[in-house]
Amino acid sequence: MKTTKSTGRILQTLCVISIACALMLSACSGTAATAKEGDTVKVLYIGTYDNGSVFDSSELNGGDPLEFTIGGGNVIAGFEQAVIGMSKNESKNVHVSSNEAYGPYYDYMITTINWSSFEEGYVPEIGEQVYMQSSAGQVYQGVVLNTSEEGVTVDFNHPLAGMDLNFEITLVEIIPAE
Repeated sequence: MKTTKSTGRILQTLCVISIACALMLSACSGTAATAKEGDTVKVLYIGTYDNGSVFDSSELNGGDPLEFTIGGGNVIAGFEQAVIGMSKNESKNVHVSSNEAYGPYYDYMITTINWSSFEEGYVPEIGEQVYMQSSAGQVYQGVVLNTSEEGVTVDFNHPLAGMDLNFEITLVEIIPAE
């Protein structure tokens, strides 16, 4: 009798252990949350040109992760698409074509603005950033390329227009859409 009770307890203990292991395995094999449209995410990133030089990073911007809502239009399309499907703590490298970044470089975005549009006595420097406001109130940022008797030649293309970009992205947090 004693052997039967002992064997019963052993079997009961093994059964409990088996159930516990099965529960732990099912919890571990569940799919991790992945970033999707509508989620707010936080990422660490390094942006480089094709030659490897860094043009931007979360470290250069204070070290804090970049936070944005997927589908909110606050980051370039190629960067946003790269984050979709990533899991927390996942890292990836992605090449983003200029069309999925800041778009192509357009020659028509370079224009000469008459001196009368500037304050009297203003002497712009080559490479200086200027802000111009349209008659509709839209503000445009440009870079001074040249000055002449006609006026100031300004490039209103985004500084990264026409460039393919590379990003090393690490997803550090997903805040699910509600």
